[in-house]
Amino acid sequence: MGAYVIRMPDIGEGIAEVELVAWHVKPGDVVADEQILADVMTDKASVEIPSHVAGKVVSITGKPGDTLAVGSEIIRLEVEGKGNVADDAPAPEAPAERATKAAAIREAPRVVPQRPAKEERPRAKEEPRPAKEEPRPASFSTTPDKPLAAPAVRRRAKELGIDLSTLQGSGPDGRITSEDLEAVERQPRAGSINAPLRFTLPPGGRLAQGLERNDEEAVPVIGLRRKIAEKMQESKRRIPHFTYVEEVDVTALEALRARLNARWKSERGHLTLLPFLMRAIVQSVPGFPEINARYDDDAGTLTRYGAVHIGIATQTPGGLMVPVVRHAETRDLWSCAAEVARLAGAARSGEAKREELLGSTLTITSLGPLGGIVTTPVINYPEVAIVGVNRVVERPVIRDGAVVPRLIMNLSSSFDHRIVDGLRAASFVQALRGYLEDPATLFID
Repeated sequence: MGAYVIRMPDIGEGIAEVELVAWHVKPGDVVADEQILADVMTDKASVEIPSHVAGKVVSITGKPGDTLAVGSEIIRLEVEGKGNVADDAPAPEAPAERATKAAAIREAPRVVPQRPAKEERPRAKEEPRPAKEEPRPASFSTTPDKPLAAPAVRRRAKELGIDLSTLQGSGPDGRITSEDLEAVERQPRAGSINAPLRFTLPPGGRLAQGLERNDEEAVPVIGLRRKIAEKMQESKRRIPHFTYVEEVDVTALEALRARLNARWKSERGHLTLLPFLMRAIVQSVPGFPEINARYDDDAGTLTRYGAVHIGIATQTPGGLMVPVVRHAETRDLWSCAAEVARLAGAARSGEAKREELLGSTLTITSLGPLGGIVTTPVINYPEVAIVGVNRVVERPVIRDGAVVPRLIMNLSSSFDHRIVDGLRAASFVQALRGYLEDPATLFID
């Protein structure tokens, strides 16, 4: 028998450390080759770490929420044959010792160590393994007895009490998606609202009311939830926000949208209001270059962009993510709509790539029908502005002395007051309003 150590792989993009989100194995478990061992988080991308060999788990390093350096040992296996470390290799450090060293490292000046060259990984058996037709990314599991699903989907299934092994996935290679979970959730189950209710009355024949509760639960904030918390805290700490709200009459825009959908929906896809707003932003930002920008306050540098990379704030089962529609200035309405739908689906299923979550120059946030009357959106640091969409409501409006029904929508937009003056912010929103209220101008260059 030999010892085989699996280290945190280099995920790329210059990442030096990742956060451990979840373990799928524990000491004493027997694992198969390519079985998923753990989920880790980098920025907002979740990655599954597979095993390279079959063996028995001897030890694991860290607990969910810990930060692990690239190249560090994450798990040690007992395997048939020699393994890849010497028998007298030092045992993993105790958690207390690791915590002491980690604290010392955090207090010391930050130095990115040179990563060790990748080790040659001898196999437990001498027979050569057949070549794979196509390498799979780390986010896919090829274990026969473990369903294919992204970490966010697994967490959601656990919350809902759904056994993934009982489902047939609708995604590529049978991958289970968030839509599959939603389909199961819609089915009546025992104890659901569609099941008959039975009450046992206490002595006296009356139901007790206003029962006192003293339960409480401490929930670790880790993974994507922690990343969101850190991002929001950094944005509010660094950026002096101010919010400007304006109402927009979208009656003509909604009429145009309805006509375009009636004519082209079957061929080109459904249009929501969002692609029109994206087009209005593309038309407006050339006159306000400081708004389509990112501010590095450490270096004191504002970078203005000709390209318009629009972030779309998207709610997922794991929390808020911001996939990016790149080069919106080159896209028409239907291309914008299709890309928003594709990215939102990838984010919700946990399949969004790292590069699809980075590089936005300006962000749109919308809660759809729950958009409320006014919001105060938080800027997606290091951007300097965010455009918030509130719900569309029908209201009586006086036009030419007569009261007429109109469709009204508020835009609630926040700006970095270090970079954007109040007059410039108001003028930018008024430019958006002009395009949305007279939608024919959206298509005039």
